[in-house]
Amino acid sequence: MRHELPVGTSAELIHLVTGHDSAIQLRMGSGDDFPDVLATSRMIGLMELTAARLMRPVLHHGELSVGVRVDVVHLAATPLYEKIRIQATFLGLEGKLYRFQVELFDQGGKVGEGTHLRAVVRPDRLVESAQRRIAAGQPDTTESARDGS
Repeated sequence: MRHELPVGTSAELIHLVTGHDSAIQLRMGSGDDFPDVLATSRMIGLMELTAARLMRPVLHHGELSVGVRVDVVHLAATPLYEKIRIQATFLGLEGKLYRFQVELFDQGGKVGEGTHLRAVVRPDRLVESAQRRIAAGQPDTTESARDGS
């Protein structure tokens, strides 16, 4: 039986924004131009990480949680070398999916907010499913890909 995560449980992550977090890191070729501030993609990744850490107590041996949906807004830019705080709060289950409110703050206030859904998966089954999907040349629209089973 899976240990349940109480609604309202939250986790927090403190992080110092560095060059590795910069939108400049997204450049792949000449003409790709981005500002030297916290990248939206990195903000989302940190939100996912915080929610994933919150889920650790519900995972059985050999299981991981994976993100299946992110709906966030990036409200303001954060410069490099600024300390940020990321918070994830468990809102409840949607079927087999775990729903979180995610927020990011810097010294100036709220920088990002939204919701995030995560599924519990067995990594070996997830990789096998992805390989079958690629081999078949079709998107994986099976129920197991959406609900993490």
